[in-house]
Amino acid sequence: MTEPRNVLIFGASGGIGRALVEAYAGMATVERVHAVARRGNLAFSGAQAALAKIQQHRADITSEADIEALAAQVCAPDLVILATGLLTDPETGLAPEKSYRHQDMAAFEQVFRINTFGPALVAKHILGRMPREGRSVFAALAARVGSISDNQLGGWHAYRASKAALCMLMRNYAIEVARKNRDAICVCLHPGTVDTALSAPFQANVPDGKLFTAHYAAERLVSVLAGLGPADSGKQFDWAGAEVPA
Repeated sequence: MTEPRNVLIFGASGGIGRALVEAYAGMATVERVHAVARRGNLAFSGAQAALAKIQQHRADITSEADIEALAAQVCAPDLVILATGLLTDPETGLAPEKSYRHQDMAAFEQVFRINTFGPALVAKHILGRMPREGRSVFAALAARVGSISDNQLGGWHAYRASKAALCMLMRNYAIEVARKNRDAICVCLHPGTVDTALSAPFQANVPDGKLFTAHYAAERLVSVLAGLGPADSGKQFDWAGAEVPA
């Protein structure tokens, strides 16, 4: 597979996003990595040559003005990854619902705003700027708990629904962009349970060996993305490359 040259990563301040930025910056074929976060002056690790490839941008994925301005600055990215997501928020008291009785409109709006509406805004302004010939990849971190057919436990209503909706959007984008570029790929990714702030409140229940470091998760996701083809567009794949059922 052709390796990317111009990479755009949202959520660069998070554990997985930061690790993805560093992984792609370390590739010889990559010329530029655009690292996007709500705050600037992020510290990345790596060789000096790799760090020189990283260009930082400040943008909020829920602000259409921010995304539109960013799109004008980034020229034809052939790989876009949304490493963003929200599950809990101590400041607002947001936590996964254990029952339908705990559903709350404000919580639904907060979760969908980050997990679904933000990625939709990015797609609106970035998809049209990606190459119209040759391989390109537009990917977003979803979650296995967003799978409808795989749901055996229930609960976590807003988070599950927001990720399921994200997967539906990605399927829509895959159909639409294929009409202009048959080599374009739009996919969702399940990184597994990663040792980040998002999973921190729930790590006690993770089986031994199933809590991944951010760098390991990034390494696996890079490998999975490299192996995908147009026939995989519109689907979700986990960190091991297995398709997650819709």
